[in-house]
Amino acid sequence: MSEFDNVTAPPPPPSGDAPQEDRTIALITHLSGIVAGFVVPLIMWLINKDKPEKSWLTDQSKESLNFQITIVIALVIAIILMTVTLGLLFFLPALVGITNIVFCILGGVASNKGESYRYPFALRLIK
Repeated sequence: MSEFDNVTAPPPPPSGDAPQEDRTIALITHLSGIVAGFVVPLIMWLINKDKPEKSWLTDQSKESLNFQITIVIALVIAIILMTVTLGLLFFLPALVGITNIVFCILGGVASNKGESYRYPFALRLIK
């Protein structure tokens, strides 16, 4: 096993049961990615990152933030590809947008149940 095998693996979720208030905030954080992009997850992460009692909420905020950064990068790439191919790949930005909506809803529902949600693909830039 090399030292690079575990580079893309998500961090383990914090242990313990999350209070209902944190679950609701995590739900809003995940769902806000549909409308506001990375702004709300960034704010939630910055507010709660130094509070040890909010470790689950901080983890979910980081997860949502990483996914929204990934979506922004994918959207930029999709627009560049659409432009370079003179519109032949016109469906790529819409596909990225639909993917964002679906996974944000899945993340919101899971976090409202108190589960630590991990997006199936996301660049883990914020650790």
